[in-house]
Amino acid sequence: MKDTAITENKWVIFSLVAVAVFMSTLDSSIVNIALPAIMKDLRVPFTTIEWIPKIYLLTVSSLLLSFGRLSDIKGRRWVYCRGFFIFSIASLLCGVSPDAKWLIAARALQGIAAAMLMACSPALVVDTFPASERGKALGMVGTVVAAGLTAGPVIGGLIINFISWRAIFFINIPIGIVSAILAFQILRGTKGDIVRRETFDWKGAGLLAFGLSLLIYVISNAYDWGFASARTILLLITSIISIAWFLQIEKRMNYPIFQASLLKIRIFILPVISAAILFVSLFTMVFLMPFYLVYPYGFSIDKVGYTMVIPFAFLFFISPLSGYISDSIGSRILCTLGMLVMSIALFMLSMITPSHQYISVALPLALVGIGTGIFISPNNSIIMSAISQEYRGVASGTVATSRNIGMVLGVAMSGLIFNSIFRSLSGGLTLKVYKPEMEMFFMTAFKWAMLAGGIVAGTGVIVAFLRGPEAGRQER
Repeated sequence: MKDTAITENKWVIFSLVAVAVFMSTLDSSIVNIALPAIMKDLRVPFTTIEWIPKIYLLTVSSLLLSFGRLSDIKGRRWVYCRGFFIFSIASLLCGVSPDAKWLIAARALQGIAAAMLMACSPALVVDTFPASERGKALGMVGTVVAAGLTAGPVIGGLIINFISWRAIFFINIPIGIVSAILAFQILRGTKGDIVRRETFDWKGAGLLAFGLSLLIYVISNAYDWGFASARTILLLITSIISIAWFLQIEKRMNYPIFQASLLKIRIFILPVISAAILFVSLFTMVFLMPFYLVYPYGFSIDKVGYTMVIPFAFLFFISPLSGYISDSIGSRILCTLGMLVMSIALFMLSMITPSHQYISVALPLALVGIGTGIFISPNNSIIMSAISQEYRGVASGTVATSRNIGMVLGVAMSGLIFNSIFRSLSGGLTLKVYKPEMEMFFMTAFKWAMLAGGIVAGTGVIVAFLRGPEAGRQER
């Protein structure tokens, strides 16, 4: 009777997950739009203001696995309710920030809450929906992600223009409080409310958070420091040692945060690697495309915004369809196809020139969205299904961690390639002093960065195919 009740309640639970996913993704995209206004209002330099999005990313990425495991032990309901409540408090603190230091600290707290919500969301969907509907449900989560990323710049621009940058944080407060109350009621007695008599490895969680945050920090700053600088090498080695030490400790724990044996499960680890590869490729485009549209192509900022909506609009429609199909044919074919489409799209972007018509830009951007939409839902579904229920929170956290690391690597890789080539050809100049006669330098650097992204996606095609068919499912 309980399973029947849970099944009947599945769309109510999905709606709760959708609110959490939309709120966290919207917040990550909406804040970037507000940075110029925040910098002007608080009167701080760019080197300070860049920590507002950076601290959020570092906090979220370093805590996802730990909160995923905590939700396996304490229950998704326990973590989810607190996540909503802390997110509301953090949003209030962000909105009333008297200075940049306060705002950065509040954003760190907001990142902790976002990690709690992100770590539980896919696990809650998989807990709630039967295996035959998981791909469809996770596909719809992908649609919500796309909606949050797409709506962020639009909603943010309106709020900042008509009210204030502080209002973008205040809108989270009533949503978070109401969602916390609903989560407390809706998740009572469901699979998301199961509590296990296990201990949480706090020391391991601290070591993992330190290692992951340091790794992401190094990757995001390596270009500015110099890839061969003593600081980069020392911190990179420290982060790798910390993560390796964490994995060794976990082997001896009765209730580990992350089971090292998962690394040996091909149907788990290869999709995780594939996810990171896809987001490296995706964020190569996301990072560099606005610069191309502004400088050589000559678009205004509002036209850049409309153009960058194209891939996410296609992701919005393709993701649930791909998830629905994957429930019947599995993930291997779809993930391989999605990665192939992504690779083709980036190779097409490497060949565009400012003299081409708008369709030459819009078409590959649409293909980026289509490829991403085809890939994400089936890939997430197989990762979540490859692990038993008591470790689904860990799987959920692993998916999100690989995604965030892929984003950071994509920005770092494309930035390194573009800046190195552009500065070499222009005699050490940067985009700050861009002139029309620098177009050839820009396009050469842009071409090689997109080619690199296409090659990375090409390796992802191989990795996606090598996962093999899922056990117990005949792929057609």
